[in-house]
Order: sequence, then structure tokens, then C-alpha cells
Amino acid sequence: MKNPPKDIYAEPEPDVDTLATLGPLTGMAGVWTSAGGHDVNPKADGPEKDAYVEHYALQPIDAQTSGPQLFYGLRYHTHIVKSDEVETFHDQVGYWLWEPATGTVILTLSIPRAKTAMAVDHAAADARAFRLEAVRGSETNGIVSNPFLEYAFRTGSYTIAVAINDDGTWSYEQETVLIISGNAEPFRHADGNTLHRVTEPTPNPTAQAAAAR
Repeated sequence: MKNPPKDIYAEPEPDVDTLATLGPLTGMAGVWTSAGGHDVNPKADGPEKDAYVEHYALQPIDAQTSGPQLFYGLRYHTHIVKSDEVETFHDQVGYWLWEPATGTVILTLSIPRAKTAMAVDHAAADARAFRLEAVRGSETNGIVSNPFLEYAFRTGSYTIAVAINDDGTWSYEQETVLIISGNAEPFRHADGNTLHRVTEPTPNPTAQAAAAR
């Protein structure tokens, strides 16, 4: 860590209105959907391409402090099914976080196949596009998987590129590089979608309380 703070206990006074302080994440708050998702995933007889429908909810949380560190963020849940199917294709939860003091954007993710990761990069507060990365073995933006996935489908890296679009949508393209047992070359598992807002975000609890006074 560059230039660590001398006082690791001193806490800043956060803004109560998270929606006003999300920096580059501002255009992502709310509930979104799209039937235009595309996925390329590994199968025994070669890559499989699937279309999918996604429901992505991102709601603001109260500011989070760790001593002098201050994050504003969105708690999210994305649920994906294949077109014309009911069974869950992908389920993921976590947080999108913005640290104004350092210009850091963080995505934490967890999926119910016992895998977690944290992807990180820097962006300007008014950025309309950014790209985050998690890499195997990193102590600060790493990837952890259960023993079977570590053996059979080991994740070497994960990247996600986000674009906030002028028409009010937002898009992502992500790539998970998999080291698959028995394969000589890494497999690049790709996903992407453009999401359309269906519901405005609900203000974070301290913002609601301030508005009620």
C-alpha cells in the first residue's frame, strides 16, 4: 500500500446520500433486465454458446468506513436463466464499491459453486467506462475456489469491462480464463450484456432517514 495513513483509526464523516457519491458507479444504480445476454462456456466436445435473460438489482448501501478508508457502494444480485428456461443458469451476489480518496473501483463476487473473487482498478469519478481485474494468487484482488473447481476448472484471471451508455443503459463484457484439466490451452469463458433499467434505486437507509426529518 502506497502512502499508508498514520492514524489507522480516524474515521471520516461520510455523505449520507450514497446515490450522490457513487462516482463512476452512478449510472448502474437500480434494477435492470435484458434478454440479450451472450455466453461462451466450456463443454467436453467444445465451446457452447448460449443466449440468456438477466435480472440485475443494484441497491445503494450506507457508506462503509475502515478507519480512514471510506467506501460508497451498491449491493447487488444478478440472476440469469437461458432463454425460454426456468432453471437458474447463473446466480451471483456481492458489492460494487467506490473509494473517492484513491479513485478505486472494486467488484466483489460470490457464486453458489463455492467461488469468490475481488476485481479492482482505478477510474475517474466521472468515468463512463472502466475495466476491473482479479488474478489468481493476488492478496488484494484474488480468486478463491472450492477444491474440485481448483482441480478441474481452475480460474487464472477474471476481467470485467463496464460502459455507461448515453441512452441510460449500461453494458458489460467479462472474461474468465479457465485452466481446464486435460486441456493444453486455457479456455476463455466470455459473457456480455446490455441492461435496461426497470426500477429506480431505493435510497440507502441514512439517506431515507435524513429525508424524513
